[in-house]
Amino acid sequence: MSKITDLTAELARPVVEACGCTLWDVEYIKEAGSWYLRLYIDKEDGVSINDCEAVSRGVDPLLDEADPIQDPYTFEVSSAGADRPLKKPEHFEAFMGAEVDVKFYKAVNGQKNCTGILAGYDDGNVTLDMGGETVTFDKKEIAFVRLHVSF
Repeated sequence: MSKITDLTAELARPVVEACGCTLWDVEYIKEAGSWYLRLYIDKEDGVSINDCEAVSRGVDPLLDEADPIQDPYTFEVSSAGADRPLKKPEHFEAFMGAEVDVKFYKAVNGQKNCTGILAGYDDGNVTLDMGGETVTFDKKEIAFVRLHVSF
């Protein structure tokens, strides 16, 4: 799968940047029996539907030409979202000091998730400031990390 997502990112990045956005992530996943190739984009003042459409129209013919996927799939372009997942080292670096939600594979200290201020990231290990207490979680324990959204 990484070959498909890497190639897609390589093809899409110039188009995304020409549209004034940044490429946040690419995923190729199977959901409910169908394959989806998704580009997640970001923009400093927010991503609009017009941004998604422009990126889609620019990348779609490049994918058709490169033809990296033999099976039928649905191509989507979306905003990374306010509660975007942090997956790559540069994601964690960009949001150091932000409030994040961490979900664990199995309970850690009796809890399946926690919220804290992102205080560190080292090779998948995540450090949070949780009310003045600094806690580091091993990457093997972490299912995902997302930006926290509060209303």
